[in-house]
Parts: sequence; structure tokens; C-alpha cells
Amino acid sequence: MKQITYILLFATLLLSCKNHETDLYKITKTSISKSETQNNQTALRNKDRNLKKDGTPYSSEELSKISHKELMATIYESPNDTIKTIGILLYDGYFMLDAMGPLSVLNHMYPTKKILIGRKKGIITSSDNVKIEVDYSIEDIEQLDMLLIPGGVVETYNATKDEVLINWVKKIDENSKYTVSVCTGAWILGAAGLLEGKQATTNWYKAEQKLKQYGAKYVKKRYTNDGKYWTSAGVSAGIDMSLALVDKIHGRNYAQFTALNLEYDPKPPFTGGHPDKTDRVVTFMTEKMYDKMLATIPKKN
Repeated sequence: MKQITYILLFATLLLSCKNHETDLYKITKTSISKSETQNNQTALRNKDRNLKKDGTPYSSEELSKISHKELMATIYESPNDTIKTIGILLYDGYFMLDAMGPLSVLNHMYPTKKILIGRKKGIITSSDNVKIEVDYSIEDIEQLDMLLIPGGVVETYNATKDEVLINWVKKIDENSKYTVSVCTGAWILGAAGLLEGKQATTNWYKAEQKLKQYGAKYVKKRYTNDGKYWTSAGVSAGIDMSLALVDKIHGRNYAQFTALNLEYDPKPPFTGGHPDKTDRVVTFMTEKMYDKMLATIPKKN
């Protein structure tokens, strides 16, 4: 009799759990369904920013009947600023993507002139041993609307001690509309005294310590801007920052065109790219690698 009672109780418990799981599944499914609907609606709104005069979206058939010139006029937004010249500083040992990633984005700003400026004229060699010949040195350039400084490691640190270069950065900054850095390029802005009292970011390696050294407040973001000063975190973050600059200066339509033309829709194959998302041993090893690289700098520096 006791066995039968236990069996009935056990069966009742299983049935109760099953019903609870079913209810939970229904609730979860409903929640996910609502979330997916909201995401789809948001995506639809983002895809239909440019509406007809009556506030409704264009159909594909209507768009196919509009000429390219008329479509361009439809999405045109008056620029918020006029940028005539963008200069990207190159020096031996710079990280190539720090400079060429933003250049690929900023090249879409028309008719702005983009200038690669070397610490000296001639061949500049990146940290990847890619050689680029530049036609301008810092001695040739007196004014820029936007100055962008990429980062590196040892050579970037050495650049912070280069008085001629630092004085040139200060001079350009006096009249620039935007002074911008990628990765450890913020060290150079900091050495020039331009980040004092500013919010800024830089490569994750000793980021807070380095920026504090220059009187800046470290913000752990992909990019930041404080007034005319824009800074980005390591290497690839320079692309995000550059798109944000295009968005600010030329508007969302032009920024979306730029991102679409570059098919910039990053989906990394794994989680990582920042110490917060990377295996601790891998992060520790990378820190030690940077430590060893900087240890090669003469102690007098």
C-alpha cells in the first residue's frame, strides 16, 4: 500500500514539473517572440529612415522609378561642418590599421583632401614592415582641419619624446577643428598636453595609468570625444570612431552609405578583443609581451 502511495505521489510530482516546464516554455517563447518582434520593428525603422512626404516608406517599385540623382537628393543632409583637409601622421613603427582603417572610412568624405604626412618625407615603414612613400613631411604642413595620429608601441613612446614632432602637433591643434588619435596615438596627444582634463581612451594596455600620466580621465569605451578631441581604443576601434566622425559631420545617411560601401558589419568568430572578454592567461601573456617591447627603450627615456 505504501509503495502504491509513493508511486502516485511521484507521478503527481512529475506531472506537476511537466506542466511547470510547459508553462515556462510558453512564457519564454512568448517573451522571445516579443523581443524578436521589437528587434524586427527597430531594424525596419532603421531601414526606413528616409520616408515619403506623407510619412510612409517607399516601396521597392517606387524606388526603382526614381533616378540615381533624385535618390541622392532624397537622402542628402546638409553637413554640420566643413572639413577641407584631413592629415594622417605616419612614423616608422606605426600600426598600419590604425591609419589605414580610418583612411578607408574618411576617404568617403568628399571633396575633403586627405594627406599622409610623414615625420620625414620618403619611405615610412609600419610595424608590419609595410613601406609607404609619403610626399609630405611635418615641415610642409602648417594647417589641417583634422589631424589623426595612429599608435604603435616603442616608436610611439619615442615619438612622445620628440620635441620637434610634439611642437608640430601643438601648432596644428591650434587651428584644427578635430584632433584625433587611434590606439596609443593618444600618448602623443597626451605628451603634447592636449588631453589634460579631458575624457579619453586608448589601447587597453595600462590605459588608465598612461592617460592619468597626461592628466586625462580614462573612459573604457571604443571611442570618446571631449570637445574637438576624439580618441579611440586599440587599432580596430579607429574604424568605429571614424564612422562616428562621418556621422557627426555628414549625417546618418552618409555614414550609413560609408558603412555599407565598406560592408562594415563585424561579427567576430569568437568572443575576445578586450581583456574583459579574453582568457586571463592570454591577456597576461600579451601584457608581458608589451612589457618586454617597452623594456628595450633606453632607461634615460
